[in-house]
Amino acid sequence: MTSTTDGTTSVGPPSSSGPTFDPYDNTPELVPLRTAAQAGDWPAVRAWFAGLGSVDELGTASSLLADIAGVENFLERAAAEQPGDPLPRALLAERYVYIGWDIRSGARAQHVSQDQFAQFHDWLRRAEQLLIEVCAEHPDHAPAWTARLMTARGLQLGQAEARRRYDRLSAHHPHHYRAQTQLLQQVCPKWGGSWEAAHGFARECATAAPDGSNSGALVALAHIERWLDLDSGEDAAYMRGLSVRDDLRHAAQVSVLHPAHRPDWNSIGAHNAFAFAFSLGNHWADAAPHFAFLGDRASESPWHYLPDKKSSFLKCRKAALDTRGGAR
Repeated sequence: MTSTTDGTTSVGPPSSSGPTFDPYDNTPELVPLRTAAQAGDWPAVRAWFAGLGSVDELGTASSLLADIAGVENFLERAAAEQPGDPLPRALLAERYVYIGWDIRSGARAQHVSQDQFAQFHDWLRRAEQLLIEVCAEHPDHAPAWTARLMTARGLQLGQAEARRRYDRLSAHHPHHYRAQTQLLQQVCPKWGGSWEAAHGFARECATAAPDGSNSGALVALAHIERWLDLDSGEDAAYMRGLSVRDDLRHAAQVSVLHPAHRPDWNSIGAHNAFAFAFSLGNHWADAAPHFAFLGDRASESPWHYLPDKKSSFLKCRKAALDTRGGAR
Protein backbone atom coordinates (compact mmCIF):
# COMPACT_ATOMS: atom_id res chain seq x y z
CA MET A 1 0.00 0.00 0.00
CA THR A 2 1.10 3.54 -0.66
CA SER A 3 -0.04 6.92 0.62
CA THR A 4 -1.59 9.36 -1.83
CA THR A 5 -1.19 13.13 -1.85
CA ASP A 6 -4.58 13.66 -0.17
CA GLY A 7 -3.75 11.40 2.75
CA THR A 8 -5.69 8.33 1.66
CA THR A 9 -4.17 4.90 1.25
CA SER A 10 -3.95 3.35 -2.17
CA VAL A 11 -3.88 -0.40 -2.70
CA GLY A 12 -2.16 -0.07 -6.05
CA PRO A 13 -3.55 -0.08 -9.60
CA PRO A 14 -6.76 -2.01 -10.30
CA SER A 15 -6.25 -5.51 -11.63
CA SER A 16 -7.37 -6.72 -15.03
CA SER A 17 -9.78 -9.19 -13.42
CA GLY A 18 -11.94 -6.41 -12.04
CA PRO A 19 -13.48 -5.97 -8.58
CA THR A 20 -14.24 -8.67 -6.06
CA PHE A 21 -17.34 -8.50 -3.88
CA ASP A 22 -16.29 -11.42 -1.69
CA PRO A 23 -15.53 -10.21 1.87
CA TYR A 24 -13.11 -13.10 2.36
CA ASP A 25 -11.10 -12.06 -0.69
CA ASN A 26 -11.13 -8.46 0.47
CA THR A 27 -10.22 -9.32 4.07
CA PRO A 28 -8.13 -12.51 4.06
CA GLU A 29 -7.90 -12.51 7.86
CA LEU A 30 -11.49 -13.74 7.85
CA VAL A 31 -10.80 -16.90 5.83
CA PRO A 32 -9.95 -19.09 8.87
CA LEU A 33 -13.35 -18.27 10.34
CA ARG A 34 -15.14 -19.46 7.21
CA THR A 35 -12.99 -22.61 7.05
CA ALA A 36 -13.72 -23.55 10.65
CA ALA A 37 -17.42 -22.74 10.33
CA GLN A 38 -17.90 -24.78 7.18
CA ALA A 39 -16.19 -27.71 8.92
CA GLY A 40 -18.55 -27.36 11.89
CA ASP A 41 -15.53 -26.94 14.18
CA TRP A 42 -16.82 -24.96 17.16
CA PRO A 43 -13.55 -25.06 19.16
CA ALA A 44 -11.71 -23.52 16.19
CA VAL A 45 -14.46 -20.92 15.71
CA ARG A 46 -14.39 -20.07 19.42
CA ALA A 47 -10.60 -19.77 19.43
CA TRP A 48 -10.71 -17.50 16.37
CA PHE A 49 -13.24 -15.19 18.03
CA ALA A 50 -11.10 -15.11 21.17
CA GLY A 51 -8.28 -13.62 19.14
CA LEU A 52 -10.22 -10.60 17.91
CA GLY A 53 -8.97 -7.19 18.90
CA SER A 54 -12.09 -5.02 19.00
CA VAL A 55 -15.85 -5.00 19.38
CA ASP A 56 -16.14 -3.79 15.78
CA GLU A 57 -14.24 -6.85 14.57
CA LEU A 58 -16.56 -8.99 16.67
CA GLY A 59 -19.57 -7.38 14.99
CA THR A 60 -18.21 -7.95 11.50
CA ALA A 61 -17.31 -11.56 12.21
CA SER A 62 -20.70 -12.30 13.80
CA SER A 63 -22.47 -11.02 10.71
CA LEU A 64 -20.37 -13.08 8.33
CA LEU A 65 -20.73 -16.27 10.36
CA ALA A 66 -24.50 -15.81 10.45
CA ASP A 67 -24.54 -15.78 6.66
CA ILE A 68 -22.95 -19.24 6.32
CA ALA A 69 -25.54 -21.94 5.63
CA GLY A 70 -25.78 -24.74 8.17
CA VAL A 71 -23.80 -23.16 11.03
CA GLU A 72 -26.90 -23.32 13.21
CA ASN A 73 -26.25 -27.05 13.63
CA PHE A 74 -22.97 -26.78 15.50
CA LEU A 75 -23.99 -23.52 17.18
CA GLU A 76 -27.04 -25.22 18.70
CA ARG A 77 -24.78 -27.93 20.11
CA ALA A 78 -22.30 -25.37 21.44
CA ALA A 79 -25.05 -23.30 23.05
CA ALA A 80 -26.43 -26.40 24.77
CA GLU A 81 -23.05 -27.67 25.92
CA GLN A 82 -21.73 -24.31 27.12
CA PRO A 83 -24.73 -22.51 28.66
CA GLY A 84 -22.54 -20.01 30.51
CA ASP A 85 -20.85 -18.70 27.37
CA PRO A 86 -22.81 -15.86 25.73
CA LEU A 87 -21.06 -16.14 22.37
CA PRO A 88 -22.61 -19.34 20.95
CA ARG A 89 -26.10 -18.19 21.93
CA ALA A 90 -25.59 -14.73 20.40
CA LEU A 91 -24.15 -16.21 17.22
CA LEU A 92 -26.95 -18.76 17.00
CA ALA A 93 -29.57 -16.06 17.48
CA GLU A 94 -28.09 -13.99 14.69
CA ARG A 95 -28.06 -17.04 12.44
CA TYR A 96 -31.78 -17.50 13.19
CA VAL A 97 -32.33 -13.86 12.23
CA TYR A 98 -30.57 -14.43 8.91
CA ILE A 99 -32.62 -17.58 8.22
CA GLY A 100 -35.80 -15.66 8.91
CA TRP A 101 -34.79 -12.71 6.80
CA ASP A 102 -33.89 -14.97 3.88
CA ILE A 103 -37.43 -16.37 4.03
CA ARG A 104 -38.97 -12.92 4.23
CA SER A 105 -36.68 -11.59 1.44
CA GLY A 106 -35.71 -7.97 1.01
CA ALA A 107 -38.95 -7.03 -0.72
CA ARG A 108 -41.24 -4.32 0.57
CA ALA A 109 -44.01 -5.60 2.87
CA GLN A 110 -46.74 -5.57 0.22
CA HIS A 111 -44.77 -8.11 -1.82
CA VAL A 112 -44.21 -10.57 1.07
CA SER A 113 -46.76 -13.38 1.57
CA GLN A 114 -48.49 -14.14 4.87
CA ASP A 115 -46.70 -17.50 5.02
CA GLN A 116 -43.34 -15.79 4.57
CA PHE A 117 -44.18 -13.35 7.36
CA ALA A 118 -45.27 -16.17 9.66
CA GLN A 119 -42.02 -18.09 9.21
CA PHE A 120 -39.98 -14.89 9.40
CA HIS A 121 -41.53 -13.91 12.72
CA ASP A 122 -41.14 -17.43 14.09
CA TRP A 123 -37.39 -17.41 13.48
CA LEU A 124 -37.05 -13.92 14.94
CA ARG A 125 -38.93 -14.89 18.09
CA ARG A 126 -36.61 -17.87 18.54
CA ALA A 127 -33.68 -15.49 18.20
CA GLU A 128 -35.20 -12.94 20.55
CA GLN A 129 -35.64 -15.52 23.31
CA LEU A 130 -31.94 -16.35 23.21
CA LEU A 131 -30.95 -12.69 23.03
CA ILE A 132 -33.08 -11.67 26.02
CA GLU A 133 -31.19 -14.22 28.11
CA VAL A 134 -27.77 -13.14 26.89
CA CYS A 135 -28.45 -9.43 27.38
CA ALA A 136 -29.79 -10.02 30.89
CA GLU A 137 -26.73 -12.04 31.87
CA HIS A 138 -24.18 -9.99 29.90
CA PRO A 139 -25.51 -6.43 29.42
CA ASP A 140 -22.34 -5.35 27.62
CA HIS A 141 -22.48 -8.09 24.95
CA ALA A 142 -22.41 -6.10 21.70
CA PRO A 143 -23.32 -8.90 19.22
CA ALA A 144 -26.46 -9.71 21.20
CA TRP A 145 -27.66 -6.09 21.35
CA THR A 146 -26.88 -5.61 17.67
CA ALA A 147 -28.91 -8.69 16.77
CA ARG A 148 -31.73 -7.35 18.95
CA LEU A 149 -31.84 -4.26 16.74
CA MET A 150 -32.62 -6.60 13.85
CA THR A 151 -35.28 -8.52 15.76
CA ALA A 152 -36.85 -5.25 16.92
CA ARG A 153 -37.14 -4.11 13.32
CA GLY A 154 -38.44 -7.39 11.96
CA LEU A 155 -40.95 -7.87 14.77
CA GLN A 156 -42.05 -4.24 14.40
CA LEU A 157 -41.47 -3.34 18.04
CA GLY A 158 -41.32 0.35 17.20
CA GLN A 159 -38.91 3.25 17.11
CA ALA A 160 -38.71 3.79 20.87
CA GLU A 161 -37.83 0.16 21.63
CA ALA A 162 -35.19 0.05 18.88
CA ARG A 163 -33.61 3.24 20.20
CA ARG A 164 -33.69 1.87 23.74
CA ARG A 165 -31.75 -1.18 22.60
CA TYR A 166 -29.24 0.93 20.71
CA ASP A 167 -28.73 3.15 23.75
CA ARG A 168 -28.13 0.13 25.96
CA LEU A 169 -25.43 -1.06 23.58
CA SER A 170 -23.84 2.36 23.04
CA ALA A 171 -23.60 2.91 26.81
CA HIS A 172 -20.97 0.17 26.78
CA HIS A 173 -19.69 0.50 23.21
CA PRO A 174 -20.18 4.00 21.77
CA HIS A 175 -19.81 4.50 18.00
CA HIS A 176 -20.32 0.79 17.23
CA TYR A 177 -20.52 0.99 13.44
CA ARG A 178 -22.56 -2.12 12.73
CA ALA A 179 -25.14 -1.24 15.38
CA GLN A 180 -25.36 2.23 13.89
CA THR A 181 -26.08 0.86 10.43
CA GLN A 182 -28.84 -1.32 11.90
CA LEU A 183 -30.54 1.56 13.70
CA LEU A 184 -30.25 3.71 10.58
CA GLN A 185 -32.44 1.18 8.77
CA GLN A 186 -34.98 1.37 11.59
CA VAL A 187 -35.29 5.17 11.52
CA CYS A 188 -35.88 5.31 7.74
CA PRO A 189 -39.50 5.78 6.56
CA LYS A 190 -39.77 2.19 5.27
CA TRP A 191 -39.60 0.95 8.88
CA GLY A 192 -41.75 3.65 10.43
CA GLY A 193 -39.20 6.43 10.76
CA SER A 194 -38.72 9.63 8.79
CA TRP A 195 -36.09 11.24 6.62
CA GLU A 196 -35.56 13.86 9.31
CA ALA A 197 -34.81 11.07 11.78
CA ALA A 198 -32.57 9.17 9.36
CA HIS A 199 -30.41 12.14 8.37
CA GLY A 200 -30.41 13.39 11.94
CA PHE A 201 -29.17 10.07 13.31
CA ALA A 202 -26.50 9.79 10.60
CA ARG A 203 -25.16 13.26 11.37
CA GLU A 204 -25.34 12.54 15.08
CA CYS A 205 -23.13 9.49 14.53
CA ALA A 206 -20.66 11.41 12.37
CA THR A 207 -20.43 14.34 14.80
CA ALA A 208 -20.18 12.38 18.03
CA ALA A 209 -17.58 9.87 16.85
CA PRO A 210 -13.84 10.55 17.16
CA ASP A 211 -12.16 11.96 14.07
CA GLY A 212 -11.21 9.15 11.72
CA SER A 213 -14.07 6.86 12.73
CA ASN A 214 -16.07 4.96 10.12
CA SER A 215 -19.27 6.44 11.54
CA GLY A 216 -19.28 9.31 9.05
CA ALA A 217 -20.27 6.79 6.38
CA LEU A 218 -23.74 6.75 7.96
CA VAL A 219 -24.27 10.10 6.24
CA ALA A 220 -23.62 8.47 2.86
CA LEU A 221 -25.83 5.51 3.69
CA ALA A 222 -28.71 7.81 4.67
CA HIS A 223 -28.48 9.68 1.37
CA ILE A 224 -28.38 6.37 -0.52
CA GLU A 225 -31.56 5.27 1.28
CA ARG A 226 -33.20 8.56 0.30
CA TRP A 227 -32.09 8.06 -3.32
CA LEU A 228 -33.61 4.59 -3.34
CA ASP A 229 -36.96 5.99 -2.27
CA LEU A 230 -37.19 8.62 -5.02
CA ASP A 231 -38.70 8.20 -8.47
CA SER A 232 -36.47 7.93 -11.53
CA GLY A 233 -35.16 11.35 -12.44
CA GLU A 234 -35.74 12.78 -9.00
CA ASP A 235 -33.20 10.35 -7.55
CA ALA A 236 -30.35 11.50 -9.81
CA ALA A 237 -31.20 15.16 -9.27
CA TYR A 238 -31.17 14.62 -5.52
CA MET A 239 -27.69 13.09 -5.51
CA ARG A 240 -26.34 15.82 -7.80
CA GLY A 241 -27.53 18.49 -5.39
CA LEU A 242 -24.78 20.65 -3.90
CA SER A 243 -26.20 20.34 -0.40
CA VAL A 244 -25.93 16.55 -0.61
CA ARG A 245 -22.44 16.79 -2.08
CA ASP A 246 -21.30 19.11 0.70
CA ASP A 247 -22.86 16.89 3.36
CA LEU A 248 -20.98 13.91 1.93
CA ARG A 249 -17.74 15.87 1.68
CA HIS A 250 -17.85 16.92 5.31
CA ALA A 251 -18.69 13.40 6.49
CA ALA A 252 -15.85 11.89 4.46
CA GLN A 253 -13.33 14.45 5.74
CA VAL A 254 -14.09 13.76 9.39
CA SER A 255 -14.17 9.99 8.92
CA VAL A 256 -12.36 7.81 6.40
CA LEU A 257 -10.40 10.68 4.79
CA HIS A 258 -9.28 12.12 8.11
CA PRO A 259 -5.56 11.70 8.94
CA ALA A 260 -6.54 9.89 12.13
CA HIS A 261 -8.38 7.14 10.25
CA ARG A 262 -6.87 3.70 10.75
CA PRO A 263 -8.25 1.22 8.20
CA ASP A 264 -10.09 -1.71 9.72
CA TRP A 265 -12.57 -4.34 8.56
CA ASN A 266 -15.35 -1.78 8.25
CA SER A 267 -13.30 0.70 6.21
CA ILE A 268 -13.96 -1.13 2.94
CA GLY A 269 -17.71 -0.84 3.38
CA ALA A 270 -17.44 2.79 4.48
CA HIS A 271 -15.32 3.78 1.48
CA ASN A 272 -17.67 1.92 -0.84
CA ALA A 273 -20.61 3.86 0.59
CA PHE A 274 -18.90 7.17 -0.13
CA ALA A 275 -17.66 6.05 -3.56
CA PHE A 276 -21.18 4.96 -4.49
CA ALA A 277 -22.88 8.10 -3.19
CA PHE A 278 -20.47 10.51 -4.86
CA SER A 279 -20.72 8.52 -8.11
CA LEU A 280 -24.50 8.73 -8.13
CA GLY A 281 -24.16 12.50 -8.11
CA ASN A 282 -21.41 12.53 -10.77
CA HIS A 283 -19.06 14.04 -8.18
CA TRP A 284 -16.13 12.15 -9.65
CA ALA A 285 -13.27 14.06 -8.05
CA ASP A 286 -14.85 13.48 -4.65
CA ALA A 287 -15.29 9.77 -5.38
CA ALA A 288 -11.68 9.37 -6.52
CA PRO A 289 -9.92 9.05 -3.13
CA HIS A 290 -12.37 6.39 -2.06
CA PHE A 291 -11.81 4.33 -5.21
CA ALA A 292 -8.06 4.85 -4.80
CA PHE A 293 -8.27 3.30 -1.34
CA LEU A 294 -10.47 0.44 -2.51
CA GLY A 295 -8.69 -0.75 -5.62
CA ASP A 296 -10.62 -3.92 -6.49
CA ARG A 297 -12.27 -4.30 -3.07
CA ALA A 298 -15.97 -3.74 -3.71
CA SER A 299 -18.79 -4.47 -1.26
CA GLU A 300 -22.10 -6.11 -2.10
CA SER A 301 -23.95 -3.22 -0.51
CA PRO A 302 -24.60 -0.62 -1.87
CA TRP A 303 -23.46 -1.69 -5.39
CA HIS A 304 -26.19 -4.35 -5.57
CA TYR A 305 -28.71 -1.53 -5.91
CA LEU A 306 -27.52 -1.03 -9.50
CA PRO A 307 -28.46 -3.44 -12.34
CA ASP A 308 -24.95 -4.80 -12.89
CA LYS A 309 -22.85 -4.23 -9.81
CA LYS A 310 -19.53 -5.23 -11.35
CA SER A 311 -19.79 -3.14 -14.50
CA SER A 312 -21.24 -0.25 -12.49
CA PHE A 313 -18.30 -0.32 -10.09
CA LEU A 314 -15.82 -0.44 -12.98
CA LYS A 315 -17.52 2.38 -14.87
CA CYS A 316 -17.71 4.62 -11.82
CA ARG A 317 -14.16 3.85 -10.75
CA LYS A 318 -12.81 4.71 -14.18
CA ALA A 319 -14.72 7.99 -14.30
CA ALA A 320 -13.49 8.91 -10.83
CA LEU A 321 -9.86 7.95 -11.27
CA ASP A 322 -9.71 9.63 -14.68
CA THR A 323 -10.15 12.93 -12.82
CA ARG A 324 -6.71 12.31 -11.32
CA GLY A 325 -5.16 12.16 -14.76
CA GLY A 326 -4.71 9.25 -17.13
CA ALA A 327 -7.20 6.50 -17.89
CA ARG A 328 -7.48 3.64 -15.43
